[in-house]
Amino acid sequence: MVSTIRRIAVALVSVGVTLTVVACGSSAPSKTFIIASDNAFAPFEYLDTTTNKYVGVDMDILAAVAADQGFNYQVQNVGFDAAMGQVQAGQANGMIAGMTITDERKATYDFSDGYFSDGQILVVQSNSSVASLDDLKGINVAVKTSTQGATYAKSISDQYGFTLQYYEDSPTMYTAVINGSNGACFEDRSVIGWAIKSQSLNLKTVGDVINPGQYGFAVKKGTNADLLSMFNKGLANIKANGKYNEILAKYGY
Repeated sequence: MVSTIRRIAVALVSVGVTLTVVACGSSAPSKTFIIASDNAFAPFEYLDTTTNKYVGVDMDILAAVAADQGFNYQVQNVGFDAAMGQVQAGQANGMIAGMTITDERKATYDFSDGYFSDGQILVVQSNSSVASLDDLKGINVAVKTSTQGATYAKSISDQYGFTLQYYEDSPTMYTAVINGSNGACFEDRSVIGWAIKSQSLNLKTVGDVINPGQYGFAVKKGTNADLLSMFNKGLANIKANGKYNEILAKYGY
């Protein structure tokens, strides 16, 4: 009898040890979300050459939201078009890159609440005679691949008689206009305003803002609902506690 009791006790202890190991093993480290972003879209994301790190409005908002919600993340600054591709391919969990929320994009992505209001504007050389869309006839116009500015420019190109040339990043697009390779470009108002002011670019804006809208954090449609929910909750919290306004003020907004 004593021997039997001992065998049962040993068995129970063994089961207890096994359960403890399983429980400990289930306490895996928190998931690290991969976030794709642009690499040259100041002041929302750009390389700080003094630290060799990407900084900007988007980077600061993401950091503040993650700290508020307690999730880990890693940013891959691959460029706007490449970032969209990574999210669609499931190589990134989400994307923050000054991406305007549109009905067309909602077919592919699920968006957060809007975190910044902006729109596109026509940009030309400082001494250009272009004063309106009507003056673009016969001109080669620069646009950035996959952006709302490119979509808008394409939609009106036949009406106003201009051709399009695509670029992968904003700085290259600006250079094409400055050196005369292209007669104009379309860019987000806040971004080109920052570039002209901070870099003393030989450019000016023409007319009013086009297609005003909201920037949003994006995930592939039907996926990463937990990440999207945390972003929305964190965004609401940093707006309520003043951190959001502090970030915008840091970049002159």
